[in-house]
Amino acid sequence: MPEEAGEQLGLRTLEDISALILQSHDLQETLDNIVNLVAKRMSSEVCSIYLLEEDGETLRLHATRGLSRLSVGITMKISEGLTGLAVEQRGVVATDNAPLHPRYKYFRKTKEEKVLSFLGVPFFERDRPIGVLVIQNRESRTFTPQEISAVSTIAWQISSIVSNAKLLDSIRKKEEERAFYAAEVDRLRKGGTPKEAVRGNRKGAGSTALTGIGISPGFALGKVSILHHRGPAEEAVLERARPRAEELNLFHQALEKARIQTIYMEKRMGEILSEADAAIFHSHLMILEDRGFIGKITALIEEGVGAHRAVSQVVEAYVAAFARMEDPYLRERSADMEDIGRRICDALNGHSRQKERLRDERIIVARELLPSDLAIMDHGKVIGIATEKGNRNAHAAIMARALGIPAVFGVEGLLKRVGVRSEVVVDGNSGCVYVNPDQGVKQEYVRLQGEFDQKQRELEEIRDLPARTLDGCTVSLLANIGLLSDLRVAHLHGAEGVGLYRTEFPFMTRSSFPTRQVQAVVYRKVLEGFPGLPVNIRTLDIGGDKELSYFPHPREDNPFLGWRSMRLSLDREEILREQLAAVLIASVGGRCNLMFPMISGVDEVRRIKGILEQVKEDLLREGKAFAPDIGLGVMVELPAAVLGAEMLVKEVDYLSIGTNDLIQYTLACDRNNPLVRKWYDPYHPAVLHSIKKVADAATAAGKPASLCGEMAGEPINALLLMGLGLRSFSLSAPSIPRVKEAVRRITLEKAQLVAERVLAMESAQSIRSFLEATQRELGL
Repeated sequence: MPEEAGEQLGLRTLEDISALILQSHDLQETLDNIVNLVAKRMSSEVCSIYLLEEDGETLRLHATRGLSRLSVGITMKISEGLTGLAVEQRGVVATDNAPLHPRYKYFRKTKEEKVLSFLGVPFFERDRPIGVLVIQNRESRTFTPQEISAVSTIAWQISSIVSNAKLLDSIRKKEEERAFYAAEVDRLRKGGTPKEAVRGNRKGAGSTALTGIGISPGFALGKVSILHHRGPAEEAVLERARPRAEELNLFHQALEKARIQTIYMEKRMGEILSEADAAIFHSHLMILEDRGFIGKITALIEEGVGAHRAVSQVVEAYVAAFARMEDPYLRERSADMEDIGRRICDALNGHSRQKERLRDERIIVARELLPSDLAIMDHGKVIGIATEKGNRNAHAAIMARALGIPAVFGVEGLLKRVGVRSEVVVDGNSGCVYVNPDQGVKQEYVRLQGEFDQKQRELEEIRDLPARTLDGCTVSLLANIGLLSDLRVAHLHGAEGVGLYRTEFPFMTRSSFPTRQVQAVVYRKVLEGFPGLPVNIRTLDIGGDKELSYFPHPREDNPFLGWRSMRLSLDREEILREQLAAVLIASVGGRCNLMFPMISGVDEVRRIKGILEQVKEDLLREGKAFAPDIGLGVMVELPAAVLGAEMLVKEVDYLSIGTNDLIQYTLACDRNNPLVRKWYDPYHPAVLHSIKKVADAATAAGKPASLCGEMAGEPINALLLMGLGLRSFSLSAPSIPRVKEAVRRITLEKAQLVAERVLAMESAQSIRSFLEATQRELGL
């Protein structure tokens, strides 16, 4: 092969192999694609990859282009043949006439008797050989130094791929969510046992109750594994006086290895969750390819600073900058920078991220959990997570929720209280962590787990049955989702479609607004996830407590009363147009409905409809197809929308009551403010009369009205809401089975009687007491 071609192959290695990784579905397909690519680039008849087995003595052929397909899987000892010689010598073996070499051995299954030239390049994990890349030609051929260098570069890349695949291949989907239903945990707390046990714990030796932030619902009881990080600022490294060129070379090699690790993490998490959820690692990859980030590090190295120290200094500066930001989502990006810096420094120091090898089920305890920590864990054995740092906006928190692992973050003093022999209870619903719980707490949690398991078996039996009352009234139970991984959970619990798809997450995981094409791909996957069933896509709802790092948002004294949701979208019409176009393009994939949040009157709806028609005309001119029958709905979240419900319903196909914001705005109570949380009450008569008014307006117009929000997740509330006139609820997927069970055990007549009694009451406390008594009476 010409010298220029050899150099070109070496220079394009990372780009080509990175692309192959993303196109492949597993390690085997990646290796198959690599041998095909290399055989073509090297103009060779044969290219093969052998991997060394755990015994360190056996080589197995894993992928080949040019040898018999039957040869894949054959083994040889490293004492046999030229390929074994490359491992024994730990170096390149090259010859232009292989059959004359004293170590040549013919393997009948390979049918390589017509091959003369041989080039074998071993590759390593740290200093341990893990395989050999072999190039062969039928004709006699002397491999040039440039060609050998190019193949060595490829072999180095393969070593990273194989190492990471071994770490990550054990990741698999969790079959069941471990989350307890809210009512089960409420019953636990109301029963008093845990609180009394906690008081005993504080007096007992080594027993402690700690509080943090409930990140992912559910609970876990078990032994702990403590995760210790080795990071750029935590590890003592002796800086050597290497030449600048050598330090730069070391840095660029480490950077390439970190990129490959990141690509693999993105791919593996994409397989377990979804591509959109794995976009966390795509944002890491963007930083690893950012010229500004790389330039700061290389500038320090050029000044004589060692590569490790240069990386540490630059990363620490980024971490400090993020930590000073007021926005909580942006503050949590400092953890991502620490994760990226740790990955580069590990590569510089010759370390590789080792999968947590857990012999049995464990609760992971750490100062902080990073996205890459979760990516390489064996999720089948991680039953809970507790950390000292982190909050709901952390990428690790988002991943824990998607994986269904009960988690509590932000537990101060956790590591001082927990030892390797500790036993811990993690309650992801309440945000409590019990360290070395006494027998009372353990027995109560074990009892609840047993009840939960039994209940799950009972609910599984009705998963595919309709939510129909004893007197024949059918209720639709749909799921609220925000991640593509939620589709699996929704199906698992028998959802009849998507009542609310929050579109914010694909926007939040990127460094700029996603294009209509990018959005359309995500929306279509949601639609295709529920073929033939309704999917209600809510347009972008940012502002208030949700901001985008790349979109400048003014500081507001009252952000929930400010520039948010549809108000922002109408002011920045180009954002709305792109999203509407994306939804329209995706709409051919299923039963698509569009839902607009925070609407206050018909003028807004008419303007939106006008914009939508313009977008449709643009798409028609471009020859883009879209569904002709997309339903339009508005979220009823403001008192103005309640009072104008009769007018609004004439403009749209359906109404959807968003109780979380409706309660907040009706009662002038920030639901995230602990000082006024006690005034946030779904049973306030004003809230219930508002729901009744909207339901009546929809019924009079002959159009459906649904309700989404936390309120719909309790069986007794579903009974009440049915009595108020609603026949469709969108709720958290794990709540669907319990609500369905409750619907199937009552009559519509009973629900209406309950609603009549409630509407006649004047206080939230009397309503709550009446509903609790009704719940006990009905056994809900």
